[in-house]
Amino acid sequence: MDSPIEMAALGRALFPGMLYDCRNDSFIPGVTLWDSKALKNDLSIYEKPSSDFKISTSDSFRDKSNLLDVSASLKASFLGGLIEVGGSAKYMKNDISSTRQCRVTMKYSKTVRYEQLTMSQLGKITYPQVFEQKTATHVITGVLYGAQAFLVFDQSASKDESKQDIEGTLQVMVKKIPLLSIEGKGALKLTDEEKETADKFNCTFHGDFDIKQNPTTFLEAINVYKTLPELLGEKGEKAVPVRVSLYPLIKLDSKAAQLVREISVGLVSQVEAVLELLKKFSMRVNDLIGDSLLDRFEDLKDKLVEFQDRFLQYKAVFEKAVSRVLPDIRGGEKEEQALFDILQHYNNISPFTNSKMDKWLDEKECEVKVLRLYTDEVKDVPIMTTWELNEVLFHPKIETVVCFTFTSLQYEEPYLSTLTQCLESEEFKKLDNSNFVPNVPKVESQPWFTSPELSDTMRKNLQLFRGCSEANKDQKETRFIVISVSDASCPGSSIRLYRRGKIVDPQFQPSAPGKPLVERVGPSSVRVRWEKPAAVEGGLSVPQYRVEYKNSKQALWSSQLTEGDETVFTVEGMEFSESYRVRVYSVFAEGTLSAASEETAGRF
Repeated sequence: MDSPIEMAALGRALFPGMLYDCRNDSFIPGVTLWDSKALKNDLSIYEKPSSDFKISTSDSFRDKSNLLDVSASLKASFLGGLIEVGGSAKYMKNDISSTRQCRVTMKYSKTVRYEQLTMSQLGKITYPQVFEQKTATHVITGVLYGAQAFLVFDQSASKDESKQDIEGTLQVMVKKIPLLSIEGKGALKLTDEEKETADKFNCTFHGDFDIKQNPTTFLEAINVYKTLPELLGEKGEKAVPVRVSLYPLIKLDSKAAQLVREISVGLVSQVEAVLELLKKFSMRVNDLIGDSLLDRFEDLKDKLVEFQDRFLQYKAVFEKAVSRVLPDIRGGEKEEQALFDILQHYNNISPFTNSKMDKWLDEKECEVKVLRLYTDEVKDVPIMTTWELNEVLFHPKIETVVCFTFTSLQYEEPYLSTLTQCLESEEFKKLDNSNFVPNVPKVESQPWFTSPELSDTMRKNLQLFRGCSEANKDQKETRFIVISVSDASCPGSSIRLYRRGKIVDPQFQPSAPGKPLVERVGPSSVRVRWEKPAAVEGGLSVPQYRVEYKNSKQALWSSQLTEGDETVFTVEGMEFSESYRVRVYSVFAEGTLSAASEETAGRF
């Protein structure tokens, strides 16, 4: 590999005469082949003015590197963490963190001059010992100066908004930036609708320009954009290295270190593909952890946080493994097979493979959706953590607490245990052999949120809870709450009943009585009969019933209580000439009502 190389500077301080090691893409500060006077005297400077404006709607590594004109080899070093970028190149590290995040990026670039060492200078080596030290493979012989700036516009789409529509609007607005004029007091020539739209954008600036304050809004971004051409100085004296030309040292002295081989484009693309997948998994986890619903279901959130921690550890292990083999492959000490083995480890052996992580996250997303479906059915009922529930239970003015309880959120996670096992293994961390094959135990039981049997039970519990909540909404000493309490005896869900801080029934079934049968027994009296609610083993008995009735002229229901648990009751005051509606409630201890029975209506 003795051909000259051109590459992006990526915000690094690279100047003519500096030594560069292409094996690990690092520059050697303070060491040169020539003294400073010789470098200054034999430097050709050419004006090279240009400017460019581009827009991108992609956040992929591929498109970011294309915007920065990064070669495949340099991209591999960046992906492996070998180089630390600066200035405008920090845009490479600005990744979308949510699947609901919409992004459009505007790039502005300008070049002013090109500086190059003369060919005569290359033959007059002042410090030949550099060749024997073998710390560098190339010398920088040319530098293109200028500056680049990236204005990154983001907007999060709500669940009811279309990402495609928002991205389209963003793109239209960003394309207007070069055309917009600034009037007095910074007012833009935008319609009211455009101004309202622009206010929703967030802006992040990455640039080589020395600006007074980074813009955070669309208006500020336009103001910054208008000033960019002036910020390089009248003669471009504030320009920075944008691209550099490298000359191989082996062409100057056979003892010098050399770049034996480049990493093949195909392998670089595979590394890029893995990291793109990891980025997508990271966004999915971020979205789940950031869901406000999970602030109320700590068991599930804790699992996701644990997964995120293991995931980030693995990502660091993968990048470190890549960075470890790149210099050895380029220097000829290892074959490309070493990098291929790392990729194979990810694709086939690791528990962090695409399919395994995808399956686990699919399950968690499904679990969250089921939780949301149920909690949305009782939106007026607060969801509480265990600590918040305790505050309610011990409140002196609250007698009764009825809880719709998710009982199966605490379950074994063998997959998470396997991730921990792998990351604690030094052999696994090498990612360069297949001797350590993790054992992922198979889970025989079906998750609670995909079980048809549990779904049927949960639906019934939800219906009972919702009806009970509606029937008791005017009772000031009774509270209805949604919580999560692990209880293997009633998987899926249960209704828990508390009295004065103590649990009375962990499987409370506030079932409604049967539909009442009504018969006339006197001019103003009727006899009402009904079936008892379905008995629940170990559940509370029904000590009393409440019979309610109203005619078409009444705004409110009239009610009477039975003296005991009898299911026949005579109601006085129901006139023969009127049509009535009749319903019955179960009345549990302390006056808690069940949902109402099905109504019977007519002129009895």
